[in-house]
Amino acid sequence: MATLNSSLPNSISPSADLRRRFKRKISSCLVSEKSQEKTSSPSISWKAKEIIEMEAKYLVGTYARAPVAIERGNGCRVYDADGREYLDMAAGIAVNSLGHCDPDLVKVLVEQGSNLWHVSNAYYSLPQVELAKRLVECSFSDRVFFTNSGTEANEAAIKFARKFQRHLIAGGEEPATEFISFSNSFHGRTIGSVALTSKEHYRIPFEPVMPGVTFLEYGDIEAAMKTIVSGKTAAVFVEPIQGEGGIYSATKDFLQALRTACDDNGALLIFDEVQCGLGRTGHLWAHEAYGIIPDIMTLAKPLAGGLPIGACLTTERVAEAMNLGDHGSTFAGSPLVCKVALKALGDNPHVKEVRGLGLIVGIELDVSATPLVNACRQSGLLVLTAGKGNVIRLVPPLIISEEELEYAAEVFKKCMPALDAASV
Repeated sequence: MATLNSSLPNSISPSADLRRRFKRKISSCLVSEKSQEKTSSPSISWKAKEIIEMEAKYLVGTYARAPVAIERGNGCRVYDADGREYLDMAAGIAVNSLGHCDPDLVKVLVEQGSNLWHVSNAYYSLPQVELAKRLVECSFSDRVFFTNSGTEANEAAIKFARKFQRHLIAGGEEPATEFISFSNSFHGRTIGSVALTSKEHYRIPFEPVMPGVTFLEYGDIEAAMKTIVSGKTAAVFVEPIQGEGGIYSATKDFLQALRTACDDNGALLIFDEVQCGLGRTGHLWAHEAYGIIPDIMTLAKPLAGGLPIGACLTTERVAEAMNLGDHGSTFAGSPLVCKVALKALGDNPHVKEVRGLGLIVGIELDVSATPLVNACRQSGLLVLTAGKGNVIRLVPPLIISEEELEYAAEVFKKCMPALDAASV
């Protein structure tokens, strides 16, 4: 099974190759009017029509759905009610990062579903604690708050920022309460997060939304430096790569300027990685490509491979401002969803970091790599160590095929238990 971590070594070439391939092929989409006339959409069957009519009768009409009723999925393909096959390059809006019905995720889902689904946050739950530990170990953060979605994660970040500012001030002073967001931003649809979302048609029907939000042009360093003000700006919300807004990437200079301005003025820097995080960019976290660290990061979409989950990751400094009862959720962090998320994220406890580019990759472990090297050799795979003997070095021939890389990854995965046996 692939995991959100497993595809990261080839971090740059896949995205670059995707751009090249689509740029090369885009001309084939620019067909003539004559050829367009010959193209017709497949007719909707009675089964699909019945589903569409039922939706119109019973559901609140908030979605402009495509006239397709998806019935099942497998890997990167889905099938509609009429059996027609589609190559799915939408992935449930960047959610199904490991494809549909991954067999290992299904196995974990069934096993945990036969044991414990939900207990609420009135009690302790091992899968929730283990997932929090895993997220902390592979990120900048010290603490995690679980939610059920991306918009909930951003609502938590709003409250954390407000409480942090109140925690800082002396008695009698007014805390910083305002937020800065950017053009083409999307942070959710609940009343707080929609206030941070730039598209007016999302906000205007529900005004007044949360006050105190200033929108700046995405990438405008000068405007940001002037607008982030001590005692006024509680936090800056920014997507390192904007998704809903049109796929715009921040520059390193822009994010560094935001980091500096926030530090100089006591504001928090919040990265919304709900869509761009968790391996989507070739790095586990989108901000890793820039080398800029936030105070808070929000996650959701692919974290549990398709099950509803969100997370708000914070530093200890921010978390210290929150007290018992300051925030909560009934369903967030359930044993069922967290167990699947652990599997989707890749839950080998000995892997500290995967780094490198292209075909020079290092896998840092928290134990000696020798047992794994030996196990791989005995299984017909030659790998090296590096660093202090705790790093697996992968430097295959440049002519290696994708099939050979897949084989190597499968052997490597099967040999990982050698680390557990050696650490006992």
